[in-house]
Amino acid sequence: MKILQRYFAVSILQAVAFVLVAFLLLQAFLDLTGELRSVGKNGYTLQYALLYVAARIPGYVYRVMPVASLIGTIYIMAQFAATSEFTIMRAASMSTGMVGWMLAKIGIVLVIITFIFGELITPRTAPIADTIKLNSRGAAISSEFRSGLWTKDIVKSEGMTGTVIGSRFFNVREVRPDGALVDVKLYEFDNNFRLRSITAAKRGTFQGKNNWLLTDVTENIFTNPALLKPGMIANLENNFGQESSLIETRHSATKDLISEITPRILAVSGADPDRMSANELLVYTRHLQENRQETERFKIAFWKKLFDPLAIFVLMALALPFGYLHTRSGGVSLKIFVGIMIGVSFLLVNTLFSHLGVLSTWPAFLTALAPSLIYLFLALGALWWVERH
Repeated sequence: MKILQRYFAVSILQAVAFVLVAFLLLQAFLDLTGELRSVGKNGYTLQYALLYVAARIPGYVYRVMPVASLIGTIYIMAQFAATSEFTIMRAASMSTGMVGWMLAKIGIVLVIITFIFGELITPRTAPIADTIKLNSRGAAISSEFRSGLWTKDIVKSEGMTGTVIGSRFFNVREVRPDGALVDVKLYEFDNNFRLRSITAAKRGTFQGKNNWLLTDVTENIFTNPALLKPGMIANLENNFGQESSLIETRHSATKDLISEITPRILAVSGADPDRMSANELLVYTRHLQENRQETERFKIAFWKKLFDPLAIFVLMALALPFGYLHTRSGGVSLKIFVGIMIGVSFLLVNTLFSHLGVLSTWPAFLTALAPSLIYLFLALGALWWVERH
């Protein structure tokens, strides 16, 4: 049995690696084709485009590994069936359960590789890819947003500790690649949602331990809560001159700001959840919950990070019935085509459930797990059918 396990493992891993490389080369070619439109503009050269595409490749490993595992396993099982090797193995008392266990042990290796790319490599290479493009163009991370980047935190009486005395909205015009903030505006409200102050700073630099150093700071402090009546916030700038005696304006060269907002949170707040690690998603989801903001999209992305690699087991089980189909039931090429269609359908169903989960507010856990369950039932049904026939 050890010899058969080694034979299965070597054959399937080689096939999966071949399919994975083919998918990655195809995706890299498509990405490079898309980037060629920007080459030669604003200092963006072909070298930068190649580096940008290369830095994005680890993210595609995480996405296509389940499909590559399916197609690679189908190819090997179809080859075994075409050469009657699988029939001989079954005649030598190898049961379906034994084959399934061998595939599961191979799947463990593929799942570990997928987790490594998804949790350790991609979260580091994705920001590098963005930095390469931004640095080559001299752009800022949030310059593509019309009003800049917005986020929110809680104001406490003793900085990061003590009682909650209000909330604060951050508006940052630009987040530079080095983490510095440009054109910062802070809107602080008390617990009754009355505006207490508006702070504007030309630049913000993170000093560590939740401390920001703001430079060229202008503070408008509202000493009379009656100043802010319903509907007045939207026209606040037009009312400054009318009630100047109720507003205290302070100018300072620097100001320390204690906030739970860190460069890490600012970075992920504008990032694609699919490119974030499970740990980053967990931290950011907790931050959103504390500030009573929508978290459903990030919860689904978190559970998908855990369940999507495990879908490799399901898809490899779905490939097992192809070993029972003899050559007369269809050639190897046809079976590979069917495998590609199954893999594509899994990606589509997975994406569909993610969107439906957000729109319908389904439980994030079930939304992420449902596609794998559907295809697990398909695999069990297919195995039952081939056993009966």
